[in-house]
Amino acid sequence: MASRFLIVLYALSLFFVLAASTRQYPRQEKVFDVRDYGAYGDSKRDNAVAFTKAWNDACQWSSGRSTVYIPAGIFYVSQVTFTGPCKNFITFIVTGTLLAPKNPDYIKQEEWILFKYVDNLTVTGGGLLDGQGSYSWPLNDCNKNPSCRTLAMNIGFAFVRFSRINGLRSINSKMGHFNFFSVEDFNITGVTITAPGDSPNTDGIKIGKSNHMHIFNVTIGTGDDCIAILDGTSNLEISDVRCGPGHGISVGSLGRYKDEKNVQGLTVRDSIFNGTTDGLRIKTWAKSVSEISVSNFLYENIQMINVGNPIIIDQQYCPHGQCDSPGKYASHVQIKDVKYHKIWGTSTSKEALKMQCSKTFPCQDVELSDINLSYVGSDGLVSALCENVGGSIRGKIVPANCEI
Repeated sequence: MASRFLIVLYALSLFFVLAASTRQYPRQEKVFDVRDYGAYGDSKRDNAVAFTKAWNDACQWSSGRSTVYIPAGIFYVSQVTFTGPCKNFITFIVTGTLLAPKNPDYIKQEEWILFKYVDNLTVTGGGLLDGQGSYSWPLNDCNKNPSCRTLAMNIGFAFVRFSRINGLRSINSKMGHFNFFSVEDFNITGVTITAPGDSPNTDGIKIGKSNHMHIFNVTIGTGDDCIAILDGTSNLEISDVRCGPGHGISVGSLGRYKDEKNVQGLTVRDSIFNGTTDGLRIKTWAKSVSEISVSNFLYENIQMINVGNPIIIDQQYCPHGQCDSPGKYASHVQIKDVKYHKIWGTSTSKEALKMQCSKTFPCQDVELSDINLSYVGSDGLVSALCENVGGSIRGKIVPANCEI
């Protein structure tokens, strides 16, 4: 009996040891190196097929986390789409350079590199995306042609959730750099985006119909908006941004199309704008066709260094002469509950604070507190222009001639 008891006890102890071991190491992480699929970092051969094969295998790996690995080297990619859903958490590591075609006709989609329908994605590695956009910029006449040609953005994320980007670099996009559409719970950190200040329509980060995003510790210098926030975006937190050159952080333009959605819950804080044409900008179409709202905004602790329009609300936006009678139309976009707190620095325009709200839907509950903006020119004093604005003023305000 005693020996039988000892055997049973030993068997039970062995079972629990094995069970504990299984709990501790339940799954296996696997790396899918693109070189194993025929990729070459020689800047010449097209690696789109190799990248796609590596992604597909990693995406279908069900025994644990998977990683697509792109090593050092210059990997030419004509265009590529990485599609989910995937069977587990997936990481995309870029340590080398991804090189886009010089000829924009080789890219037949809106983004040169696109991730879609993926959850739990991490893109990291400190690598570089080179859009080679300088060859396409002469073709871009969107500043005067509303039907201008669409060029590819460097990278896009559509219908992606619970994901993040960390440490990626993007230069010289043909059009915008990062495009986010219908993403949810997405963090962007340590990203650097660079294009010349005169490069057309090279937005840094563009966001539409997305929610619960956090952008932190990024450096953006482009020829357009550092960050562009479009309709349907909610609960967006932006902090520690270094913006310039570029057109600042812009909401809009809004109200142009019938199916647009509200924008709500934006926080921008602890950031620096240096040499940008605009700082904190909200723009809505004067000749708007949708009645939506912009609400629950907080701009806080922002430094302006020689910025053209540090604080601007423009509800008379109507570029390319599309309003047959300027001043005739009144935007139907309602702006309300917007707070500007501790905004300071220098403006290159006399009207450092400019709020031109809609006559039909005046701005409501706009709060100004601790604003200190000075004009760097020698031909006059700093001033403010405030039209159709309702709200309150607290603390010291310079310029002080804004009546709300």
